Amino acid sequence: MELPRGYLFNGLFSGIKKTGLDLGLIWSEKGAQAAGVFTENLVKAAPVLLGRDFLEKGLLIKGILVNSGCANACTGEAGLKDAQEILKDLAVIADTAPEAILPASTGVIGERLPVESIKSRLRKLWEGLSPERYDLLAQAMMTTDTFPKIVSRSFTLSSGKRGTLLGFAKGAGMIAPHMATMLAFVLSDVEVERDFLQESLKEAVEVSFNRITVDGDTSTNDTVYLLANGLSGKIETSKDKQIFQKELLKVCSELARLIVKDGEGATKLVKVKVEGLRTEREALILAKTIANSLLVKTAFFGEDPNWGRILAAMGRSGVEFDPYEVDIFVNEIQIVERGLGKGKEWEEEAHKEMKAPEFVLTIRLREGNSSAEVLTCDLSYEYVKINAEYRT
Repeated sequence: MELPRGYLFNGLFSGIKKTGLDLGLIWSEKGAQAAGVFTENLVKAAPVLLGRDFLEKGLLIKGILVNSGCANACTGEAGLKDAQEILKDLAVIADTAPEAILPASTGVIGERLPVESIKSRLRKLWEGLSPERYDLLAQAMMTTDTFPKIVSRSFTLSSGKRGTLLGFAKGAGMIAPHMATMLAFVLSDVEVERDFLQESLKEAVEVSFNRITVDGDTSTNDTVYLLANGLSGKIETSKDKQIFQKELLKVCSELARLIVKDGEGATKLVKVKVEGLRTEREALILAKTIANSLLVKTAFFGEDPNWGRILAAMGRSGVEFDPYEVDIFVNEIQIVERGLGKGKEWEEEAHKEMKAPEFVLTIRLREGNSSAEVLTCDLSYEYVKINAEYRT
């Protein structure tokens, strides 16, 4: 795991959850340019409101404080004050401004943070910062995740200097396009202008985190932060900008894939590809409708190439198409040709393909040349169990 220069990490137990790490800190030795993309849910958590306001001030950012186990959402003015109080205490310890620390929270909605318990652990959290403790930070972000999600990529700039991107993410349930219940932090050591950083993050999120779904729910806390502290090479040329954006997209895409792979109770990772529409927007609507269909997702779990469910989902998407100009494939096995099933023999072959932990569902139309992809997973018994017992 190659790490960007100048970042320190730590994670510990602070009493938010009953057991396990629940409080993490990322710290940059030098103030970093920062960008953020947040949930599109009308109901926004306190850390989302604060983080958005802090970024609008345009200050250099020193750290990200993240907790799991409590979303600090739907907690009103009290929740905002709780988060501010914690940030102020950490700012005193770190000798910086509270607005230089971005907050992020995930967990149960409607509950207050245990402020005093968290504040009592801040000194230990600060003193334990280390470049090697990135794994503790990743664990402290987790809720129903079954594994930490960390991705690293390095690249060479036109100056010959190396740049590195390090990404963390959490998310397994309450995942839908337009961010999902997820947190993601991407760190880099390049020097870059803030406007370009924000533009690059927005574009990367749109074709990565906004192209995944586990259960069709969009959370109150979705946050993606991107920091660049400038301790390595400088983004100067148009070629450098292209290289940075390309590597950033790869990091975000891989983190997004890991989120779907870790979907609550998921046993299948499925790429839904829709081809042959008039516009990309229409293709994306169809892909999302299929990927979010509960009947389609349960068919994935049962390894059943039930193409009727797929066509039915397409028919309610609002996109106009000719049902008798639709082909459907599971990997390379065609099960529908021009809207009609090819027969049991082909479905049996598709069933075999669906036994794999990952496969591709391709929908091919004849309406145009545009296409889109969405990552989804199956819906299992375990998903219901996890979410039925989430608070009990």
